Amino acid sequence: MKETMTIETTTLNNESDTTRLAAIDIGTNSIRCIVVEVDPLGNFRVLDDEKAMVRLGEGLTETGFISDPAKNRAIDALQRMTKISHGLGAEIAAVVATSAVRKALNRNQFLRHVKKATGLNINVISGTEEAELAGLSVHHNFALDQQRYAMADIGGGSVEIVIATGRHAETVISLELGAVFLTEKFLHKDPPDPSELKQLRKYIRKKLKKAGIGEGIPVSCLIGSGGTMTNLGSMIMAMRGEQYESVHRYEVLHSEIIHLLSMLCRKKQKERLQIPGLNPERADIILAGMILTDELMRRSRTNQLRINAQGIREGLILQSMHKRDLISEPEQPRDWRNSILEFAGSCRFDKLHSLQVNHLAQKIFTAVAPMNQLTSRHAELLEAAAILHDIGYFISYDRHHKHSYHLIRHANLFGFTPREREIIANLARYHRKAKPKKNHDNFSALNPEDQKLVRQLGGILRLADGLDRRRNGQVTDILCRPQGHLFTLKLQGQGDLSVEIYGAKSKGDLFESAFDTQLNVTTKETQ
Repeated sequence: MKETMTIETTTLNNESDTTRLAAIDIGTNSIRCIVVEVDPLGNFRVLDDEKAMVRLGEGLTETGFISDPAKNRAIDALQRMTKISHGLGAEIAAVVATSAVRKALNRNQFLRHVKKATGLNINVISGTEEAELAGLSVHHNFALDQQRYAMADIGGGSVEIVIATGRHAETVISLELGAVFLTEKFLHKDPPDPSELKQLRKYIRKKLKKAGIGEGIPVSCLIGSGGTMTNLGSMIMAMRGEQYESVHRYEVLHSEIIHLLSMLCRKKQKERLQIPGLNPERADIILAGMILTDELMRRSRTNQLRINAQGIREGLILQSMHKRDLISEPEQPRDWRNSILEFAGSCRFDKLHSLQVNHLAQKIFTAVAPMNQLTSRHAELLEAAAILHDIGYFISYDRHHKHSYHLIRHANLFGFTPREREIIANLARYHRKAKPKKNHDNFSALNPEDQKLVRQLGGILRLADGLDRRRNGQVTDILCRPQGHLFTLKLQGQGDLSVEIYGAKSKGDLFESAFDTQLNVTTKETQ
């Protein structure tokens, strides 16, 4: 089953000098194949992300063997993925197997059968190598400098855990605490008996404590990858009534996990199939994975879970790029501003105009922020929107504000959560034409607090865009003076600024309504 894919912010390159790579991750529960296109600068975009739930580890805990039906399901999936990769002109750069194959008594036989049927040479990696691959993906997707954090990749047979500060890893460990393994070992009744759940928790706590998880100062967050984590994020998103393009970088509170878990534990598997956001193929193993997540957050004393929807398969791509000198090693820390500029550049944006709009928008923001509880993070959302507001020109001038919305909404904006990406997309949507309305689907989907924020930041962006009506940086500076219900803008610049005054007045409507004020736009010479 294919998952929704997002456009990588790093490139929209279709040049002939690109390289296409594929990587396959053979897990205990599922097999994943990712195909990417790498440009000469070392940026990549996803072309295909294929998933097959083969349950390779089914019954492995009891018998120690990969069953023939599971082996046949795996071979069928690998044959399909090989054809997809070759069809896209990609080199299969890495094929790895993890927990199930690692501990199977018939491991060598399985590897020979796969080789004969598909031609693939499988590298059976250690749990530590799994953790390192997951760590590569984390650093590619999250800004973690100066933070102590935990990372957990929950598979079917094992969990890989990293405790780190920035890029310095304190702990890298693999534990036999996968969702399939725990389910088969402890959960036999439907719904599970309280005594089963108690024994499961006791077992997890003992293993985590013995591994030293939770020692030292608390972590800022837990970054989770794997099917348990993405499904958990999807269920919380549905419970909140939110509809974002992806759960990638979605943020979940520990209290929400506890409440959701309490509800799920009382339901039979058939009833869990009806839970919005839960993949039906995971309904039988989700409880074990969620209890492990709960215990990880308790041990590491954090209240925030951040979802990484990429994980080991992306780590394999990054590792393969390093080996082929397509990207520097180690990869340098990513910066959200550079990422935004790269994405905007791939859409051929008007850089001078966008930077000018951001310059003016930040001036206005600074004047209104103290009285409206606007924070530095809100300023960053405004900056991203100012840089990206016109990228819809990449598709066409007509309705380009709506094209900007869709391009941003489907982009993988580094450093921003799905909620923040939706806000940025809405800001770009309303930089021209109609103001936000409740009958606009994109606006009505936001909660009341975010609707207010879009009105305020959108009003600032709209006004700043009007101040660069000629798109030539004619306004060199602005002085902002809020006084009660009057907001005076004093423009500074060279020559006649009448067009800029007109632009501000014609696009100041949203600003006036959002901040309950009246605009007075003048030039320095007239004061």
